[in-house]
Amino acid sequence: MLLREVTARLTQSELAHLGAGEVGYIRKMKFDDVSRCFPEAPEIDPELDLWALFAADGTPILLTDNRSSTFFKAAEDDLKTVSLH
Repeated sequence: MLLREVTARLTQSELAHLGAGEVGYIRKMKFDDVSRCFPEAPEIDPELDLWALFAADGTPILLTDNRSSTFFKAAEDDLKTVSLH
């Protein structure tokens, strides 16, 4: 069965909830995206390398300048992680 066939059978809501509570994704954040994804974040040095952990549905979980912290938080929340580039 092709992935296209499987996703064609899922509703948009079902697709959005795939991996909920099981999968998280880690990505490097651009300074410009921080306020959109983490509106409560304090002022941050734009030169800082930032990493974020998100739930499978895109809900932000953690913002940090330490990539390893994202993996520790994912493990603490029992999430399998994937990286996005």
